[in-house]
Amino acid sequence: MKKLSPVLVLAAAAVAGSATAQEMTIVSWGGAYSNSQLRAYHEPFSEKTGVTIINDDSSAEAVAKLRAMNEAGNVTWDVVDVVAADAIRLCDEGLAMEIDADTQLAAAPDGTPASEDFGDLLVSDCFIPQIVYSTTFGYRTDLVGDTPPTDVCAVFDTATYPGKRSLEKRPINNMEWALICDGVAFEDVYDVLETEEGQNRALAKLDTIKDDVVWWSAGADTPQLLADGEVIMGSTYNGRLFSVIEEQNQPVAMLWDAQVFDLDGWIIPAGLSEERKQRALEYVYFATDTQRLADQAKYISYGPARASSAPLVGQHADLGIDMAPHMPTDPENAKRTFLYNYEFWADYRDDIDAKFQAWLAQ
Repeated sequence: MKKLSPVLVLAAAAVAGSATAQEMTIVSWGGAYSNSQLRAYHEPFSEKTGVTIINDDSSAEAVAKLRAMNEAGNVTWDVVDVVAADAIRLCDEGLAMEIDADTQLAAAPDGTPASEDFGDLLVSDCFIPQIVYSTTFGYRTDLVGDTPPTDVCAVFDTATYPGKRSLEKRPINNMEWALICDGVAFEDVYDVLETEEGQNRALAKLDTIKDDVVWWSAGADTPQLLADGEVIMGSTYNGRLFSVIEEQNQPVAMLWDAQVFDLDGWIIPAGLSEERKQRALEYVYFATDTQRLADQAKYISYGPARASSAPLVGQHADLGIDMAPHMPTDPENAKRTFLYNYEFWADYRDDIDAKFQAWLAQ
């Protein structure tokens, strides 16, 4: 791969942008998360460069859509926000371009190379980490009676907590929680889940609440369902729950037990024209520097992926509350965290997806 220095990347993008109307499509997840990116990254980038950013909320379908675009020879996205497992799949399939962290991403303010600043979070040659987040549960405080839930298995306890619960319409996390609540130890979950017997065991556990589940596909769904009182509890990303609890003052609380840690970040699709590629590189160079990643934490409770960003996390931009205690990585919140295995899901996702969708249709 030909490696460009950050100076050349920025210069090339500036020249290319001056020749045509500057516009790019950035794909993300919508809701409070996309709003945090808008304020921390998109608006200051547009102000600095004059580039118009078009938001697309299709990240949940990123792999399938990029496969289709590539096959059609018409890639219409410029930068895409994906979870780590999807980045690994896209990289392995040649659908995302490789990034050299130390020449194409900003160093830390003290000169620490980006590869060291991101460290172990650089899980793929194509992945530019942005945040550490967790998927966990929120519940309606006014609907759970005098004994609010304290562990994740309350989701399967419809006797104590009757009512609808929302789960994401995919196997990831649901299969792990099902096995945990069927007695499998945290450290054994993926060993069990790689077997057909273990997959069937997880689906059998999910069968016990299937009639009580509202399935969601967008991160904003569960917060809205909770706010409307349509579900008693539901899974979503911790930052979305922060928004509904702290910003909207809804009667909702967080259930941190067995929260699933994961990484989220950017990929640049393969197959872009040179002009679009340089513009995308300019954007990710800007949006993933130390200050920008810390800035996003002013608007949503996700931990920045750079080590140098963490000390810069301060108060919420609008609420004035300290953000550190609301991060999934806070020691009080991370007492019983389940570590998501993105390599497992990169290997098994397609097969288990097919089995899960067949189960849903039954």
